[in-house]
Amino acid sequence: MDIKDTAIKCFKDEAQAILNLIPLLDDNFQKAVELIYNCKGKLIVTGVGKSGHVGEKIASTLASLGTPSFFLNPLDAYHGDLGMIDKNDVVMAISYSGYTDELLRFIPLLMERNVPIIGVTGNPKSLLAQYSMCHLNIAVDHEADPLNLAPTSSTTTTMVMGDALACALVRMRNFKPNDFAQFHPGGSLGKRLLTTAEDVMFKENLPIIPADMRLGEAIIEVSRGKLGMGVSLDEEGRIIGLITDGDIRRATERWQEQFFNHKVSDIMTTSPKIVLPTTKITAIQAVMQKYKVHSVLVADKHKHLLGIVDHYGCML
Repeated sequence: MDIKDTAIKCFKDEAQAILNLIPLLDDNFQKAVELIYNCKGKLIVTGVGKSGHVGEKIASTLASLGTPSFFLNPLDAYHGDLGMIDKNDVVMAISYSGYTDELLRFIPLLMERNVPIIGVTGNPKSLLAQYSMCHLNIAVDHEADPLNLAPTSSTTTTMVMGDALACALVRMRNFKPNDFAQFHPGGSLGKRLLTTAEDVMFKENLPIIPADMRLGEAIIEVSRGKLGMGVSLDEEGRIIGLITDGDIRRATERWQEQFFNHKVSDIMTTSPKIVLPTTKITAIQAVMQKYKVHSVLVADKHKHLLGIVDHYGCML
């Protein structure tokens, strides 16, 4: 078996391990979700070794999706960090065997504090599973590792189970993209979800053209504006129409030598796409995709022109 075939077998083995979780899913999953959802404190995820590394990722994912959570190494709990846990918290303990010594010695300390435990193991008959309020089964037939020794498929099923909990909690909390952005203000996704039209719109030297301007003059103004469009306003500065370089090109093909006898009002769109300055750029992108336009006008609720957002402005 060559290197590529080995990789393909690994992909297939781990994908199948994930699919094999479906029949293992039972009422315990619902109980675990409700336990976390109704938790008045924090969710503490704990585990040792590879399970600990996956646990850190699970805690991070849950925290980013609105569930206050963090990872705690059980070894640290013996040296003062146990004070971070109180009776309002929930602990998710991860151990594929269900017999990890460091975790089992940690369990009585939690039980003394009446802290509910969600056990995540590959053995429903293990001690950890028996001491847990609910048990999530992550069992695999075999590891993807050719030696069937290193945690590979089992760490994948653990991570997927954590993701499934996170997805279910998103549904229960009715978590929205803007909520997600609040937890990721510094990332590109957060910027995209929080940025508004006002933040990226062109405000200066907007291509304003009178509706009664001849198209020959309009071409010059549209080219000078460098946005591929011209906007017509009424006497009070309200938007009444829009022409684009595409409108001008089509008018040239239609009227040919008569083109210069026509006015902006003859070809302008009287209902251009307009957004408020507070509109998020994610919503603007949706408008652009739906109506196949490259720019939108930004105006107040009375349609007074404030700026223009083009598709480059949305590419954060």
